[in-house]
Amino acid sequence: MKLFLIDAYALIYRSYYAFIKNPRINSKGMNTSAIFGFINSLEEVLRRENPTHIAVGFDPKGPTFRHEAYEQYKAQREETPEDIRKSVPYIKDIIEAYNIPILEVPRYEADDVIGTVAKQAEKEGFEVYMMTPDKDYGQLVSEHIFMYRPRFGGDYEIMGVPQVLAKYGLTSVDQVIDLLGLMGDSSDNIPGCPGVGEKTAQKLLTEFGTIENLLENTDKLKGSLQKKVIENMEQIRFSKFLATIKTDVPIQFDAAKCIREKMNEERLIEIYTELEFRTFINRMSGEPEKVKTEFKSTTATTATPAKSSKKKKVAENGPIQGSLFEEFATEPTAAPKYSTLASLRTTLHTYHLVDTEEKRADLGRFLNEQDFFAFDTETDSIDPLKAGLVGMSFAVKENEAWYVPVPAEREEAEKILAHFAPALQNPKSLKIGQNIKFDILVVRKYGIRIAGPLFDTMIAHYLLNPELRHGMDYLAETYLKYKTVHIEELIGPRGKKQLSMRDVPVAQVAEYAAEDADVTLKLKNYFAPYLEKEGLESLFYDIEMPLIYVLAEMEYTGVTVDTVALKQSSEELTATLKKLEKEIYELAGKKFNINSARQVGEILFVHLKLEEKAKKTRTGSYSTSEDILEKMRSKHPVVGKLLEYRGLKKLLSTYIDALPELINPKTGKIHTSYNQAVTSTGRLSSTNPNLQNIPVRDELGREIRKAFTAENDNCIFFSADYSQIELRIMAHLSNDAHMIEAFRSGADIHAATAAKIYGIPVEEVTSDMRRKAKTANFGIIYGISVFGLAERLNIPRAEAKELIEGYFKTYPDVRAYMDDSILIAKEKGYVETIYKRKRFLPDINSHNAIVRGYAERNAINAPIQGSAADIIKVAMIRIFNRFEAEGLKSKMILQVHDELNFNVHKDELEKVKQIVLEEMEGAIKLQVPLIADCGEGINWLEAH
Repeated sequence: MKLFLIDAYALIYRSYYAFIKNPRINSKGMNTSAIFGFINSLEEVLRRENPTHIAVGFDPKGPTFRHEAYEQYKAQREETPEDIRKSVPYIKDIIEAYNIPILEVPRYEADDVIGTVAKQAEKEGFEVYMMTPDKDYGQLVSEHIFMYRPRFGGDYEIMGVPQVLAKYGLTSVDQVIDLLGLMGDSSDNIPGCPGVGEKTAQKLLTEFGTIENLLENTDKLKGSLQKKVIENMEQIRFSKFLATIKTDVPIQFDAAKCIREKMNEERLIEIYTELEFRTFINRMSGEPEKVKTEFKSTTATTATPAKSSKKKKVAENGPIQGSLFEEFATEPTAAPKYSTLASLRTTLHTYHLVDTEEKRADLGRFLNEQDFFAFDTETDSIDPLKAGLVGMSFAVKENEAWYVPVPAEREEAEKILAHFAPALQNPKSLKIGQNIKFDILVVRKYGIRIAGPLFDTMIAHYLLNPELRHGMDYLAETYLKYKTVHIEELIGPRGKKQLSMRDVPVAQVAEYAAEDADVTLKLKNYFAPYLEKEGLESLFYDIEMPLIYVLAEMEYTGVTVDTVALKQSSEELTATLKKLEKEIYELAGKKFNINSARQVGEILFVHLKLEEKAKKTRTGSYSTSEDILEKMRSKHPVVGKLLEYRGLKKLLSTYIDALPELINPKTGKIHTSYNQAVTSTGRLSSTNPNLQNIPVRDELGREIRKAFTAENDNCIFFSADYSQIELRIMAHLSNDAHMIEAFRSGADIHAATAAKIYGIPVEEVTSDMRRKAKTANFGIIYGISVFGLAERLNIPRAEAKELIEGYFKTYPDVRAYMDDSILIAKEKGYVETIYKRKRFLPDINSHNAIVRGYAERNAINAPIQGSAADIIKVAMIRIFNRFEAEGLKSKMILQVHDELNFNVHKDELEKVKQIVLEEMEGAIKLQVPLIADCGEGINWLEAH
């Protein structure tokens, strides 16, 4: 018999913080990270370990006997985050729906309850597994009681007596209590003996065995250690009392109640529906889970599209036939098990297959007469510039749609598309789509330039709820309570045997594709009123929608890359890496795998002993992240070489060697994909390649930028970027007179800041003073702390404190702006950019300082960074429109944060420069001037 005892709060906290940087928020604004993570862990244990018995232990409300004995017990802990507090009732409901008993005893922690039950169950012949990451449980391990510890990354380790003894260097598991009593436990505020860490505690226990024996033989100790132990004898005894898990709690193990029972599926469905946990509902229905992807619902033979599958096939409903406007409907059928959502099977709908010349002509004329229509494409690839068009679907009213199959043969395809060109290119009619940029690029290859106003449902939802997912399946389920047909029903699961959409019978594709257009129209009708209600119409219609055309043109145009220069860089960097490798081995005194974080940690902290209390990861290996190595740079020359090696290695693999693989063989260019609905701040992101992360100033970035070139000898690479745009926005938003004056006078803002902070004339400012002021200027925007500034500048905290105080004395209204931003966020739950883009901050009123601090920093920064993102979008639209209106051949080809890049025909250079600077600097009128710097050259490096 196998009994699992789960420490609920240990698992809940672990789940919550696992998602802390990217929390799961549902459409009601509730953070469901802790619940989602807890269920995943619970289900994995049930599936993986298949226990015969199970129970979950909870800490009770109110103080425990330890709090009664020691008021400071766990007093240093931050208050439980509100999101966890709100999650616990749901988790308890879910546990009860699983028919798993909850163990909870007043005045006793879950540790004590689980410890007591574990010992009782062992006597009844159970193999007991205590599921917790908490090291305290090591004292309970025995021949039949084990720790089941979650590992970082999703795996688990089982720790019995040998493993506990080996991990902590002990001879008896009882010594775990003595170890904690001596070294203390900061997480529980157990004081221990001051100055005694884990290694010293282990040595003492090796010699004396127990705390009691140690305290009876203090005369055998020497020096300061003897003094520490003698002076803290009572504290050590008391620490051992606090660290001891009780095994005599007033609770009786009832094996019958802990038997694994069948879960209450109906109750779980109710809870999961409320929480919007479609994944778990699908899992219970035996349906394949969705595969996350940033692309829309298109198909490919080698990649899995965004729409997921069901086991039953669409063909059950039969082919969709009938004349164009004939009322043909499929009758609703029974819903799948557990579904709380509508679907094609339960919804009366009329979908038409448009497969003759007459029908295509009729539909083309009909669409061209409409004020709006929803539009979607089906393709044989998820890359729009490589995709072949398989079909198009259209919808004008809900529950009715048309599907037009398109053959692979190019000439025939273009003949079919010609019927729809007038409607698609109609400058007056509204085109509605889900990630419509994809569709614009697909039909562009067939000679059709979509025109007119747009409504993208993905971006509409992004503006309304930037933190959530924006895929069509998710939107349909969440807002329409409708389950779409999933792509894998048609083409099969991901893998070598997955079909192309072109291989699927047209009758099956028709229903799937028509549904896409129908659902997209329904989502538009749902979101449009909310955009008006939330004051987002101008941002949506005047900025985000026109920008789609700009980005589509940039992606279609692409950028030229010098593969010869890249090959040369690759050879040079490979040689440099080999030289660095040799230097690192010499400095370390031995050979090791430089690419292994574990081996690097052992070299730095075990072999070279650079730090006594080195931080470890959850897997037990030493942490060697970039920020940790940066702090240690001065401790040994090998650290700097390791950082240099990692930087070069990343540059080589991510860009230098990867870029040639991304060149489109037909165009000979790289066509990066810009994403409008990814970042919370409104900034664009890019993929294949990700251009936003290319280093700007250092040698590594220079090598990459050198490879991006003008298209040919008749062209030149032109670059323009905003000068200190975020500081200028800060000056505008804060209305700080000193900062506004510095920008209006054209002064060097960093030198001016340094002069005011240090109280000296600007001409006496040294380069070091300016550097510190510059770090403060940009750091303040991101809510940098005294500690953070000291770390960044490598200066004492006292100096950093003076620097920050001097900064706010210099710019008092900046401090007022920051305070006001936080107050506004606390009142409204969100902050806004100049253009009314919202950043929601549900944790802004948290009583947990860590969680609240993160939200407060976002409250300060989001309006600044978001406004900068909006401003450059406005500039991009205006530049694009000017180029079109004035018939220029030159093209905008790249956007990287505050920078725009162009392929310019040499005879148009002066005109382009004029347009770009006019539109960038005139994009918005602030209290301070917007300044754009520019340059040109044969490549990006020369131009920037």
